[in-house]
Amino acid sequence: MATQIIRTLRHKTTGASFLFLFRAKTTSAQYVASRHRDPTFEKLMDNYKNLLKVVSIQDLILSSTSAPPSVSLDFLCRLSQSLHLNRGPAAFLRKYPHIFRIFNHPTKLQPFCTLTPAAFHLVRLESDSIKKSMPLAVTRLVKLLSMSLTKRLPLRAIFKVWRELGLPDDFEDSIISTNSDLFSLQDGNEMNTHVLMLNAHKVHDECLVPAIENWRLVECCKEDCRLDRTELKHSFNHGFPPGMRLKKDFKAKIKEWQRLPYIGPYEEMGVKEMQKRVTISRRMKMEKRAVGIVHEFLSLTLEKMVEVEKISHFRKWFGIDLNMRDLFLDHPGIFYLSTKGKRHTVFLREAYERGCLIEPNPVYDIRRKLLDLVARGRRGWNENDHESNSVEFGEGAGVEEMNHDSR
Repeated sequence: MATQIIRTLRHKTTGASFLFLFRAKTTSAQYVASRHRDPTFEKLMDNYKNLLKVVSIQDLILSSTSAPPSVSLDFLCRLSQSLHLNRGPAAFLRKYPHIFRIFNHPTKLQPFCTLTPAAFHLVRLESDSIKKSMPLAVTRLVKLLSMSLTKRLPLRAIFKVWRELGLPDDFEDSIISTNSDLFSLQDGNEMNTHVLMLNAHKVHDECLVPAIENWRLVECCKEDCRLDRTELKHSFNHGFPPGMRLKKDFKAKIKEWQRLPYIGPYEEMGVKEMQKRVTISRRMKMEKRAVGIVHEFLSLTLEKMVEVEKISHFRKWFGIDLNMRDLFLDHPGIFYLSTKGKRHTVFLREAYERGCLIEPNPVYDIRRKLLDLVARGRRGWNENDHESNSVEFGEGAGVEEMNHDSR
């Protein structure tokens, strides 16, 4: 955490002099608030914060056993606080008629909600795309475990980021159980907890190449590369937000930091290395190692972004002894931290251009279409389209949708 010496006072008592240093500590909240805003990422998060609420309700609907899958508004009312639906579920659902449909249930005689055909179609496309990319999902899980000091991670932490990593919702069966030569589950220290262990990580050494190495290779081959070849060996790609003025001393610190060697995310770091005496030089190297690990973690995610709270669950397993938020704020050229939607989200800056991934993937493209429906809101919605406003039940009975008049 940033600490500044604001004044020095010399206090004299009985002929002796004592030096008192009064320090003003900047709290983490103040440090976050003082960061330089990037309008492109902030605009993206304006819609993304609502997308997260949409996905939460969508998951509840899809987990229903009814036909078609649906949940009652009364049930969503009880979850309004946890879902951050400040004005209630009905007001929120009516904002997105391209995704949700409210109707009167024929037997329970109360309002229910389900997904529109367009939303169901995107759900099927995403599921099919994830199934097709199963080998890549296995590789991502191997890489994630390989970054751990012990090649082990708590299963509950992986459950926090299964969507970000593009794992199927049944990955315990479809990936872990079917690849028993690679993965094994062990009992954790606490009751009813499990730890996922990588069995044969040596076999997959060829895939353990950090994503930053690809950038370094491309930069090295450029004729107009501004970085020295020796400096490039340990450098990271920096791109600062528009309007951010870089002072000379800040540029000098970045140049010094770029040259600093560090232990890569997949390199072994034993207990002796962890127990070495903490010096300024060693702390800087450990900070750069932490940057390398988080950079690789974000590179493994499909959308090159993750909530800070989720990645913090891996901190001790990766051997990171630093405040994660401060780490992102100290390196604005590599990461961008957004606080939209009452949650802190970190982006890998180099992966984005004008609010979109530079190298998209099929799952990202599908999720982006859902984000487009969120951004569309009620635009283009025809209230009198009775064909799209009906919900088909088990025996084909049609039920008219409730009036979506939001006045």
